[in-house]
Amino acid sequence: MPKSRQPRRRLDRGSSWSVLASLLWLPQAALLAWAVQRIADGQAATVAPLAAGLLALGLLRAWCEGYGMRCSFDSARNVLQALRSQVVQALAQSSPIDRERLASGQAASAVAEQAEAIVPWLSRYQTAMWRVMLVSPVIALAVATQSWVAALILLLAAPLIPLFMAIVGWRAQAASEEQMVQLGQMNGFLLDRLRGMTTLRALGAVDATALRLRAHAESLRQRTMRVLRIAFLSSAVLELFSALGVAMVAVYVGFHLLGHLEFGAWQGKLNLGQALFVLLLAPSFFEPLRELSAVWHDRAAGEAAVQTLEQLTQTRHPLPGVLHSASSDREQAASYLQLQGVRVRAPGALQALPAIDLEVQPGEHVALWGPSGSGKSLLLAQIAGLLPLNQGELHIDGVAWSEESAAALRGRIAWMGQQPHVFAASVAANVGLQRPGVSAAAVAQAVEWAGLGQVLAARPSSSLGEGGQGLSGGEALRLALARLATAAPQAGLLLVDEPTAHLDQATAAQVSDALLQLAQGRTLVVATHDPLLAARMHRTVVMPGAGAPAPLSQPVAVSAPEEVCP
Repeated sequence: MPKSRQPRRRLDRGSSWSVLASLLWLPQAALLAWAVQRIADGQAATVAPLAAGLLALGLLRAWCEGYGMRCSFDSARNVLQALRSQVVQALAQSSPIDRERLASGQAASAVAEQAEAIVPWLSRYQTAMWRVMLVSPVIALAVATQSWVAALILLLAAPLIPLFMAIVGWRAQAASEEQMVQLGQMNGFLLDRLRGMTTLRALGAVDATALRLRAHAESLRQRTMRVLRIAFLSSAVLELFSALGVAMVAVYVGFHLLGHLEFGAWQGKLNLGQALFVLLLAPSFFEPLRELSAVWHDRAAGEAAVQTLEQLTQTRHPLPGVLHSASSDREQAASYLQLQGVRVRAPGALQALPAIDLEVQPGEHVALWGPSGSGKSLLLAQIAGLLPLNQGELHIDGVAWSEESAAALRGRIAWMGQQPHVFAASVAANVGLQRPGVSAAAVAQAVEWAGLGQVLAARPSSSLGEGGQGLSGGEALRLALARLATAAPQAGLLLVDEPTAHLDQATAAQVSDALLQLAQGRTLVVATHDPLLAARMHRTVVMPGAGAPAPLSQPVAVSAPEEVCP
């Protein structure tokens, strides 16, 4: 990932300061041992310079440690920010009708929650690895200058720790991946059920949903405890071998000073200062390994999080033309639409719709007629440029649809889906969506036009519920119409998918009136199986395999039906 190279270089610099802080303990230990030796020799008056040097090194060591940690943390946050930007960009570039897209709850959990595991992995684990590779060998070399036996003990105990930690770490990484998958699934399940809470209450399925959520939570608890058990096991392995190593060095030094073990020193016998220097460095030899053990779980969790984010960056069905800029300097004018031999296929589907020939004149209002599953929504998505054009030709205002022109052509189109989403925000914010160029006056005018003035007056600044809680079905559709009015003022082609589905006759008539008023002077294509709405269009296009609703007007020519895409 090229965006993360520069932060990684800064991360190495932060690790270097932390390594320097650890290496400063060697002169501190030497000064301390030297001071004790002078006191033992009766030269306590000469200890003051050694104490001052010890204090100065301590302050320098604290500054290096703090600066290194801050630099490592900032660099890790920069790497995380770059990864998140790539993931969000990849999600934004994927087609909204892609069935293989990750659930929004799982994607949000991965980007916002699971991705945070990358920070301790980069800021702590990387620094711990540098310390193990540099600090421990330098300490072993310093101990070897005084006693080759003590250094040999340390070198024999050290390799056993990474060996057993690696064995434990393999299982820890697998457990962390399972935990993150379970966490994402639970978040996705919870978000989906919260959005459908009204339906669950109507069906009396709240208790059953609570039981399933409890089962998800219990499974997550078990997987989390499994990860913690493995983490504690790796710490126990480290503490066992490090304690044995320090104890063996202490036993050797003690018997050496008592005269029972006279070998192991380069100059006959160690004095008190040399022995104290070795004893002070022995625990510090295992300190980088102990720190590595403490952050070993961070490595497993961080690598699992990076793997999850990398999967999210792999867009299977990108939105055509998303990388090309769109021109918005076109004035509003009714668009001319032409399809020649277009075969529409849903993402991941094996079969495509039959080839369709369709011509819609500027300002004409056309209804795509057919039952549910006949491919009306897919055809609208194809016209809107949400699907790649596999076969045939599609022209809007004489411009052929292509990867280069898709973004510009989408700027001439306004879209309204079957289930417009309502965000947890005010009515005005849901209409304007903080789009550039949409003024507050335009939003207020669209709200009044859509008949949402009473809703806005009742909730001038309060937030609507996520998914439209607090709005009726008709009010949610009128809110979507207000969005449509402010979405693209220059749009000359309106694509509307089932605007009157699941509405009573009176509300459906109100929505139809508002839609036709908005479509004045524009080209309108509506997917519907409502005969009343279809009758108000200029003509009706019958999808292959669907019967025409008499007495509606005759459809335009559509090729012989082959197979309707489900």
